[in-house]
Amino acid sequence: MNQLIAVIGGDARYLELIRQLKNLSDTTIILVGFDKLEQGFTELNQVDLEELDQSKLDAIILPITGTDMDGNIETVFSDKVANLNKEWFKKLKKSTMIFTGITNDYLSSAASEAGTRLISLLDRDDVAIYNSIPTAEGTIMMAFEQTDHTIHSSQVIVTGFGRVGNTVANKFSALGANVSVCARSIRDLARITEMGLHAIPLEKLSEYTYNCDVLINTIPAPIVTKEAIQNLPTNGIIIDLASKPGGTDFAYAKKRGIKAILARSLPGIVAPRTAGKILADVITQILEEKRES
Repeated sequence: MNQLIAVIGGDARYLELIRQLKNLSDTTIILVGFDKLEQGFTELNQVDLEELDQSKLDAIILPITGTDMDGNIETVFSDKVANLNKEWFKKLKKSTMIFTGITNDYLSSAASEAGTRLISLLDRDDVAIYNSIPTAEGTIMMAFEQTDHTIHSSQVIVTGFGRVGNTVANKFSALGANVSVCARSIRDLARITEMGLHAIPLEKLSEYTYNCDVLINTIPAPIVTKEAIQNLPTNGIIIDLASKPGGTDFAYAKKRGIKAILARSLPGIVAPRTAGKILADVITQILEEKRES
């Protein structure tokens, strides 16, 4: 049975995602918000939103950013406004799957009221772990660009030992950096030590920043505080990988003359093709599971 998928908006990552989904058997792809691309790029149907019959769709793929609180869609490859109001969602089949990168109260309630399944891809462990690789590589690239010394033998502190923090610490350690990792749980501190890294209880971060060259935050909470920053050398840098607004006191860092960077969405910036393939692989797996159920 042929399945109909609409890709509505998206950034450079979605070009690779579309290429991958094109190869699915018994699947028709419709693009909305890609009118700046030549038809020959995808050889797929490109339509305006008002031409799309959502009642026939089996899946919808929204941009990484989902919608805003008014239902507007980010369309990087189009100048046309795309708005999905709640009545639009209610015309979907109950079996339609809605994929988004992140969600918000509007999108979650719109899907709930329509009785459809909403899948927030960036909240999934598999996507987050795969994405941690280009995130770590992007962080390494930024460290190269923003410092005047090698990563080898540099003093690096990573705050957080989740899916991103674990990979970032591993990659910097593999390059010969002296890596310390701040974590809250005793279990994480034990695992950090087992990996041959220096474990620091999170509440003691400020006691260890005095000789830090690169401080990398992965925790979406106020972690890199004034106390932590005031002991940081003036030539040290902060790279904050947490979701906006990050976990760093950027105002105090600026006051001290310390470079602090909020580095969001690194996979889409440094490796959009890889990031798109990651999304395509996970979406394909979910669609196949639905077909088999």
